[in-house]
Amino acid sequence: MREERKSPAADQPAIRERIVSTNGVDLHVVDAGDGPPVILSHGFPELSYSWRHQVPALAAAGYRVLAPDQRGYGRSSRPSAIDDYDIVHLTDDLLGLLDDIGEERAVFVGHDWGAMVVWTLAQLAPERVAGVVGMSVPFLPRAPMPPTQLLRQVLGDAFFYILYFQEPGKAEKELEADVRRTMRSLLFSASGDPVPGEPRAPLHKSAGFLDQMQDPTELPSWLSDADLDFYTGEFARSGFRGGLNWYRNMDRNWDLMGAWATAKITVPALFIAGDRDPVLTMIPGANMMDVMKPQVPNLKEVVMVPGAGHWTQQERPAEVNAAMITFLRGL
Repeated sequence: MREERKSPAADQPAIRERIVSTNGVDLHVVDAGDGPPVILSHGFPELSYSWRHQVPALAAAGYRVLAPDQRGYGRSSRPSAIDDYDIVHLTDDLLGLLDDIGEERAVFVGHDWGAMVVWTLAQLAPERVAGVVGMSVPFLPRAPMPPTQLLRQVLGDAFFYILYFQEPGKAEKELEADVRRTMRSLLFSASGDPVPGEPRAPLHKSAGFLDQMQDPTELPSWLSDADLDFYTGEFARSGFRGGLNWYRNMDRNWDLMGAWATAKITVPALFIAGDRDPVLTMIPGANMMDVMKPQVPNLKEVVMVPGAGHWTQQERPAEVNAAMITFLRGL
C-alpha cells in the first residue's frame, strides 16, 4: 500500500493519496480527516477528483473521508474482462476500503453510477452501512425484465446512450477521438447551465453519443480550465473502457440481484439532486421521487438544488456539503 501526502492549507486537514489493494484490484484513494468514515463513490465519466469540494469540507467537519478512483477509472486498476465490473465487484470494492481502515460501518455517498452502487450496497450489506446518500439517481424498484431488453422495447429505433454503450469499442472510439471535447461537451451539456430550448426530436439509434451534446464556447463558472485539464489528462491516459464496462453489466446486475428484488433500503438515507438534472426526467411520465419514497422508508430528506444539473456536487458544492453534513450529524 503506497501512500503520498500533500501539504494542507493551514486551516485544512491533510489530504492523503494512497493505493489500497483489495478485491483483486488496486484502488487509488483520496483519504482525509479522522472520525466516523464516509466513503464517496463517483459516477461516469468522473473520478475521485469529482469530490474535490466535499473531501476537505467533510474532513473539517470531523469525518474520515475516502474517495476512490473506482475500478476502471483514473489511477486505479482497469481489469480487461467485462464481467469484472458487475455490481458484486463494485460493492465489494467499497467494502474493501472499509476493511482497509479497520472499520465495521460507514456512510456511503454515491453520485450517478456511484448512487446505484451505494443503494445496492445498502441492500446487500445493511449491517455495514450507517447511512446512505444518493445523488442524481434515485433508488428504483427492480425492472420487470433485463434493462436493455426493456429499453429496446420502449424506445424502438430512438437513440439512447445506455444502449449505445453496450457494444464494446464503439463508444470508446467516439469518446477517445478528442477527449477534451468529450469532457467539455458532456460536463456542460448535462449541467444546469445550458439555456432551455424547444424539446428536440429523438435522435435515431444510429447517432453518436456526442451528437446530443453542446460544445460550449466558454466553460461554466463551476468548471475551471484546470479542472478540465485534469479530467482530460486522466481520461486521455486511461481511456473510457473501464467506465463503459459498468454499463455493459446492467443485465448481468439485474440477474445477480434477483434474490433482492423486493428488498427496500432500510438504513437512514438522504437524496440530493439538481432540479435541472436530466436524469430525473429520463422516464417519461414518471415522478421518480414518488416511485422512490415507498422503497426507502427511512428517507430523511430529499434536497433539490435550484439551478443545478447532473453534476450536483461540482455545480453547487456549498449546498451539497451543507445537506450532507446536516444528515451525517443527525445519525
